[in-house]
Formats: sequence, structure tokens, C-alpha cells
Amino acid sequence: MDWQAILTLLTLGTVLSALALTRVSADLILMAALAFLLITGILGPAQALAGFGNPGVITIATLYVVAAGLKETGAVQWIARRLLGHPKTETAAQLRMIAPTGLLSAFMNNTAVVAMFIPAIQDWAQRLGLSASKLLLPLSYAAILGGTCTLIGTSTNLVVDGMLQTSQGIHLGVFEMAWVGIPLLLVGGGFLVLFGSRLLPDRGGGSEELDQIREYGVEMEVAPGPLVGKTIAEAGLRALNYGYLTEIDRGGRLITAVDPDRTLQAGDRLYFVGAAECASELRRIQGLKPANGSLHKLDVANHQRCLVEVVLGPEFPALGRTIRDSRFRTRFNAVILSVSREGRRVPGKLGDITFRMGDTLLLEASHQFVEQYRFRRDFLLVSALNDSTPPDFRKAPVALVILGVMVALSASGLLRIMEAAFLAAGAMILSGCITASRARRSVDLPVLVVIAASFALGNAMTVTGAAEWVAGQLLGFGPLSPWLALAIVYLLTTLFTEVITNNAAAVLMFPIALALSEQLGVSFLPFAIAVMFAASASFITPLGYQTNLMVYGPGRYRFTDYVRIGLPLSLLVGLTAIGLIPLVWSF
Repeated sequence: MDWQAILTLLTLGTVLSALALTRVSADLILMAALAFLLITGILGPAQALAGFGNPGVITIATLYVVAAGLKETGAVQWIARRLLGHPKTETAAQLRMIAPTGLLSAFMNNTAVVAMFIPAIQDWAQRLGLSASKLLLPLSYAAILGGTCTLIGTSTNLVVDGMLQTSQGIHLGVFEMAWVGIPLLLVGGGFLVLFGSRLLPDRGGGSEELDQIREYGVEMEVAPGPLVGKTIAEAGLRALNYGYLTEIDRGGRLITAVDPDRTLQAGDRLYFVGAAECASELRRIQGLKPANGSLHKLDVANHQRCLVEVVLGPEFPALGRTIRDSRFRTRFNAVILSVSREGRRVPGKLGDITFRMGDTLLLEASHQFVEQYRFRRDFLLVSALNDSTPPDFRKAPVALVILGVMVALSASGLLRIMEAAFLAAGAMILSGCITASRARRSVDLPVLVVIAASFALGNAMTVTGAAEWVAGQLLGFGPLSPWLALAIVYLLTTLFTEVITNNAAAVLMFPIALALSEQLGVSFLPFAIAVMFAASASFITPLGYQTNLMVYGPGRYRFTDYVRIGLPLSLLVGLTAIGLIPLVWSF
């Protein structure tokens, strides 16, 4: 082994240590490794930067736009409410959750699926008298398992497919993974249903205490549509993340004792109390519309709107005047949704509230409002709420049709997945499901940099012979059968995934798996598929996969909770995958 291979292995060890033991961002660590390999001459520019032109990486970037289009139109929430339903028991809740989560995760970004399902799961927990911690971690695991069922289900599948295309000229079909992915979803889902309640903790939910945050009153109206005829509980209004329903105004009659079984009628005015995010959360529920009629007069397109909090300063021109008399909308091109004073909502009709210095207003305005008034003396503080643009439910069917056409074109073989993704992303923009500016912002650049920069380490392992050396060391323990070698590759990839990112683990293990298969004289494809599945099977720590981290806070989990249920699940999934992969892709 020459100095270049030694230096490559040292670089790999340094990268793994930095990713596992430091707080430095993964994209910075891997770009530093790329630069080092380039400067030392181990890699040329084309080899070092190959990842940035890899088909898998480009496909992932394009699918970010498609997923954003589904989110902007509310299509995910629309599907979630219809598929999840309203189970009566914990076991029924587990079953109703795993099936739709796995189905949706097979076709779109699983982080988006988990983010949309968390409120519904918390609603279940409250209605069934269960702890949210009994359901949220299985939600993450179901999304991970569902993502393994198709080529587009997770970025790891696309990364490995991209490497297969460039190194072996092999193109995997969209549903080719389903031969192993569906059994894994069934086996893993069955384990979660049978043993999840025994292995998971009972710690309650992690929603914010409303008495510790700035409190607003938000008024919504039930529009003719999907919520009419449903009860408060069925509409999902009993377990909001950021607020609660206090009363209903029905034709001038005030209903203060809001029973969860009370049926909603068209024209009902619902009064909520909660944090500023409550308004954004309510706007994402199809069938509710703001009761403030001034919103329809706001001269701002739907996709350009957001929620903004402002604190009134001493030079605000309407101090001492009512909201109705201030002509606020005309002057600032923004609509007041609620007023908070000293951390509490101001009661009474909104138009009759008198402005005082220090009042905090919750506004619906344009994205330009923040920049325009941030340094003006009218307001002491101007802050936009993240991700508060209301979804355009009218476009949801269009977004779902675009997704379906993309999958059909790729599955039929008419187009490759990258080409179909390009068409779908373009259709999302042209149809108005998402604007060009929001499409640009939806692309997660740090994640793409991590994936693309990882290719430099993988290429260095190949060109320097370091991967062959590692494979030789593995064979040095004695003669290995292809099955045992496959199990070792799967185990190493799983260990890497738990301490570094799943995509980086796949890229680093790919050349080692290739060298091992060549030295054994068997087909490389089952080894590549093993890397693909193992890199996605992160169940043991909250750090290995983003969805695991997303439920960590809301479920009040601890690190040991992941080990307790994730370790047996990893063993079960691993044994199933190792047993099935050679039967589908023979050695």
C-alpha cells in the first residue's frame, strides 16, 4: 500500500471522527476533505468534483422542488387526513399510521411526511389517552422503511443508483427495490405493532406550555367543504401544537363549552388561543378560512404571504387609536390577525382594540414587509415566522397528478428517473404549484454538498487502492462465502450510518463493497443493494437519520429509548434484507 492509500485512509478516519465527535457541520468537514485530496494530488479536479455531476445527486436536488410543490399546495396534509383516519385503540393507531406513512414515504421526501403527520399523531394520543411517545418513534421508523420500497423513496437509493450508473452502467427501476422493501416494511411494521408499546416509554407529549409563550387570539371560519359535518375531534382541532379552541360563534349564539363531539357547521366562527404559530397551523387545515374579511382585500398574492410579529414603538402613528380607525391595512399593506399585550391576548372585537406602545401584533403581510419595516421607527421589532405561507389547496390535485405522472413515466421505462423528475419540477413551477423563487429556496444545499463531497472520498478509496486493501483485510480473516461477505458489508454500512450521515455512509462503503465482490469473483449488484438498504436502516440512534431527530423532542425521548427498540428492529430488518437480497439479485 503506497503513501496515497495511507493518506486516504487517514483522511477517512479523520472525517469519521470529526462527524461523530465534533459539532462542525457535515458539509464543511467533507468539503475540507475534498479540498485536501485535491491539493495533495491524490485526486484530479474531475475525480474530486464528480459527485456534483452525479445523476443521483441531480435527481435528489430536482425532487426537492417536487416535494416542495406538494407541501405548498397542502397535498400532503390532504392525503394524511384521509389516510390516517380516527382509530379507537393503540393497536389500530399503529396499523393506521404505518401503512399510509410507508406508502407516502415511498414516493416523496420522508422528512416532509413525518413533519405533516406529527400533529395528527399527537391528536390521536390525546383522544386515546396515550402518550405521544408510544407513536412518534414508530412514525419515524415507518417512514424510513417505506422509503426503501422505491428508488425515489430516499436520497440514499438515488445516490447508490447514481454510482451504479457511472461505475457499472446499471440503471435500477423505480419499483425494483420493492421486492425487498415491501417485506421489510411488513416485517418492521409488524414488529412495531406487536412490541412497540412494551419497548417504548410513556412520557407524554412535548407540546409547548401555552402559559409560557406570547398568547394571541385567532378567529377562523368554517367554509363549505370537508370539515362540515365533522366533529371537533375528527377535524383535528382538539390537539393543535400551538393553540386550543376556546369557543364557537354559531349564528350569533356563543358556545363556550366546546365538546370534542360537537359537529361543525358551515359559517361557524371558531376562536382559538395560542402562540403566533397557531395562526399558521390553522391556515394549513383545509376547510378553515380566516374570519377577518380584510385578508381578502390584501394586495399580496397567496404565495408571497407570511405571518409577521411586530412590536409597536413610540413613533407608531396610530397609538391611542382603534384598529378600525387606524387604516392599518391601507397604510402598511398588512392585515392584523391578533394583538398580544404583556404576553396575553387582548379580549374583545379586533376592530375595537386601541393601540398601545409595546403591543405585539400578529400580521399577515408580504415577505417584503420585514425588509421594508425592519429599520423603521414605527416598530421596535419585526420578525417573520418561518414556514408560515398558507397552502393553496386548490392546486393540491394538480400537484398529485404531476407526482403520479412522474412515477408512471419512470416506472414504464419511457424516461429515466432524473428526466422524469426534471419534467415534474418544471410542471410544478409552470402550473403555479410553487413559484420559481420558492423552488430555489426548497433545495437543501448543505445536504447536496455532503452527498457530492462524499464522492471524493469514495473515488480516492478506489483510485489509490485503499478500498482493495480494506477488502483484502476482511478476506484475510479466512475464506468468506458471498453470504457472509454480504452480511459484513451490511453490518459495516449500518454502523457507519449510525455515526455519520446515511448518504456519506453509502458513498464510503460503495467502493469497499465493489472491491470485495471483485476479489470474491461474484456479482457486485447484491452488494450495492445491501449498501443501499443498510444505509437507510438507521434505528439505533437519533442522529443517524433526520426523521429520528424530528420526533426526539415532541416524544420526549432519550438516547436509550432508541437503543431499546432500534437494536432489535435493526437486527430483524438486517437478517430479512440479507436473506432476501441474493434471492432477487443473485451472486
